[in-house]
Amino acid sequence: MLQKMFPKDGEKVPEIRFSGFTGDWKQRKLGEIIEVCSGRDYKHLEKGNVPVYGTGGYMLSVSKALSADKDAVGIGRKGTIDKPYILKAPFWTVDTLFYCVSKEDCDLNFIFDIFQNINWKALDESTGVPSLSKAVINKVKVLIPSVVEQIKNREIFFIIR
Repeated sequence: MLQKMFPKDGEKVPEIRFSGFTGDWKQRKLGEIIEVCSGRDYKHLEKGNVPVYGTGGYMLSVSKALSADKDAVGIGRKGTIDKPYILKAPFWTVDTLFYCVSKEDCDLNFIFDIFQNINWKALDESTGVPSLSKAVINKVKVLIPSVVEQIKNREIFFIIR
């Protein structure tokens, strides 16, 4: 069902679309709509209430946030590169996990759904431990509808999940 709500390769509109929405979705590079930020070491921080995340999810809590007020999509830089998840602010990420924040009129939950439909393993840059770089993420081409249609799609994605 989710695949029918995103355009197929070579198409500019999804197979299933809400009434009232017309026109092609716009092709954009992820780097145009998100900022890919790097995680950092947390060991110098005191214990606190800010969750620290790695590629496997929650690790512990510290006293300072890398992102105090912006939610993001987390995606592995090393290791698990194909399991994106939503990060609710405030949070801290370790250096094996990128966090991606919306740059413009893009709904973060829609971006998350896009991330779930990208074959990240095909973009692996390593010969050993799976790896992604900011440059590779930024170059991924995606199709984006208007923010109003993104939010409408998000509502149905939430029901499907």
